[in-house]
Amino acid sequence: MTDYVTRAGLEVAPQLAALIEDEILLGVSPEAFWQGYTALLRDLAPVNRSLLEKRDTLQAQIDAWHKARVGQPFDGPAYREFLAEIGYLQPEPAPFVIETGPVDPEIAEVAGPQLVVPVMNARFALNAANARWGSLYDALYGTDAIAGRPEGTGFDQARGAKVIAWARAHLDRVAPLATGSWADVSALSGGRTLEVQVKGAASALADPAHYAGYSDHSVFLRVNGLLIEIVTDRDNPIGAKDPAGIADVRLESALTAIQDCEDSIAAVDADDKCVVYANWLGLMRGDLTEDLQKGDKTVTRRLNPDVTFQNPDGTTATHPGRALMLVRNVGHLMTTDAVRLDGHDTPEGIMDALVTVAAAMHDLAKTNGLRNSRAGSVYVVKPKMHGPEEVAFADTLYGRVEDILGLAPNTVKLGIMDEERRTSANLAACIAAVKHRCVFINTGFLDRTGDEIHTMMQAGPVIPRGEMAGTEWLGAYENGNVDAGLAAGFQGHAQIGKGMWAKPDAMADMLEAKIGHPKSGATTAWVPSPTAATLHATHYHQVNVADVQETLKSRGKASRAALLTPPVMIGRNLSGEDVQGELDNACQSILGYVVRWVDQGVGCSKVPDIHDVALMEDRATLRISSQYLANWIRHEVCSADEVEASLRRMAPKVDAQNENDPAYVPMAPRFDGEAFNAARALVFEGVRQPSGYTEPLLHAARRRVKAAAR
Repeated sequence: MTDYVTRAGLEVAPQLAALIEDEILLGVSPEAFWQGYTALLRDLAPVNRSLLEKRDTLQAQIDAWHKARVGQPFDGPAYREFLAEIGYLQPEPAPFVIETGPVDPEIAEVAGPQLVVPVMNARFALNAANARWGSLYDALYGTDAIAGRPEGTGFDQARGAKVIAWARAHLDRVAPLATGSWADVSALSGGRTLEVQVKGAASALADPAHYAGYSDHSVFLRVNGLLIEIVTDRDNPIGAKDPAGIADVRLESALTAIQDCEDSIAAVDADDKCVVYANWLGLMRGDLTEDLQKGDKTVTRRLNPDVTFQNPDGTTATHPGRALMLVRNVGHLMTTDAVRLDGHDTPEGIMDALVTVAAAMHDLAKTNGLRNSRAGSVYVVKPKMHGPEEVAFADTLYGRVEDILGLAPNTVKLGIMDEERRTSANLAACIAAVKHRCVFINTGFLDRTGDEIHTMMQAGPVIPRGEMAGTEWLGAYENGNVDAGLAAGFQGHAQIGKGMWAKPDAMADMLEAKIGHPKSGATTAWVPSPTAATLHATHYHQVNVADVQETLKSRGKASRAALLTPPVMIGRNLSGEDVQGELDNACQSILGYVVRWVDQGVGCSKVPDIHDVALMEDRATLRISSQYLANWIRHEVCSADEVEASLRRMAPKVDAQNENDPAYVPMAPRFDGEAFNAARALVFEGVRQPSGYTEPLLHAARRRVKAAAR
């Protein structure tokens, strides 16, 4: 980039300067903003660099420790003593509780699903924001949550009957009637009390506290803090055939949504970042729209209004119609030439912090209408931080941002993604470093696995990827996260989260498995779609997370020794067939994701695996696959030539999976495109990549593709 405008000694991409000055800034002069940005870079960019250098130093020391002990049994106590000596492990802080406030109830008090969505895609961003409410009937009818698929071209009456039966059985389970079943309700109306008839006889809710209110065509129940709307409409084709006129059951679904500037997008230059910031600004102003073509009609998608109904006492209740939105900024690693100082690119995380919080001031200024935070807070999720020092740096960064923008201290609330090994091992100290603004911790098991492999790169060959879920370290990691949050007073004040369901089309499996997240004491967990959010909401009806957390407070603390036990193969040889299967699976996964990222700028999507099963892929899953193969090459489980052969064998399969995409550029038979070469580099240069991250190689390849297209 060579075309800049000058602002307070900064070189700024003109399109970014225009967006900030003409649209984003509210109550802050451009001069104050840019002067503050310059001072921020001069003071904090060197600290950012030193933190990254410390990562490299610690990794080199860990690598050397393992190399010096090749062939020796793993000595856990000696290893932990060594980690303490080099400062990787830090002492546990004295007992403390977080002091964050004010916080919206969606984060502090109510448990429910959380969406993560690329904010760079306006349609996805709006869908996620509007996923606060979802039709349970639609979610069941259109997915495999109920066995089979709709038959015929019109409405499948038989499947519709199964959907209604499932939904009524769920109501019986979570909000039962005093007598009879929801399946047999023949009349339903709201008022000061809920009037219910079952087969013509009067009934009522077994627990009157479940009744939340009513409107002209709905009654509202509340279960474990979540609203359920039972819609009555005899003019609706479904309601017309129902004895009580029930046309739908709508659930409060995605309580919160993370609008992502990081892992799920491909933003590599000023043009891309302007799209990211403009969409986030539109969400905060409430005016973001996206036109969609449906047949011969243009449909404009916009943010949903709030939901209003009458409380049982007749007063009006206004309930959010949109998910409470958090913004995920990028981590500390990457820099961007969108802004430069003294010839140096700006740390992208510093730019994200200043610009996204400035955009959120449009929401803070509201007193009515489409508000995001009613508590007057800005919620930022900060990923990929390694240990307490980096969390403390984030606290300093956002404090400086508040000063520049004239915001009260701790207006910005921070979520810590517990997805790096040094953070997991020191999680209590990480929370303590930001205890005045911490509202969120979660387990990002995908990035966490990638970091585990990279950190232990020299310890030995890691176990096959499918066995990771049963390892000691992973169980200690998941339990330790909840333990740390509860000890720090998160209950009733902040979110404890769990990771993504990666199979967006496997909703039956999700319904069976993901109830484990609220049962683990987590108040939220990630889902891949609004439909999945609606189905996952049923788990929070069944499990009172607050009660679970009470029981967990007395359990033994998760073992740090287990957390730091490397998942390596000891005295075990895999068959050639098993190795080849692992290589092909990993290579196909890498290629399927990288080719879309590099050639088309798609940061997150459903990518068919080697068996043509669609999986959600982002940079975290890519990090696992590339580090996995790099580790196996390093320890001679396979050779570089074998991986190269697998990449070339899988490329035609990926090409075939994308053959209906008119914008797709095949990798085979030349194997010389930017995407294929980036995939190779991620593996063959994986040992040398900082913390095993994929961003540096992906960004470079994507920028070359964009430059060639100009």
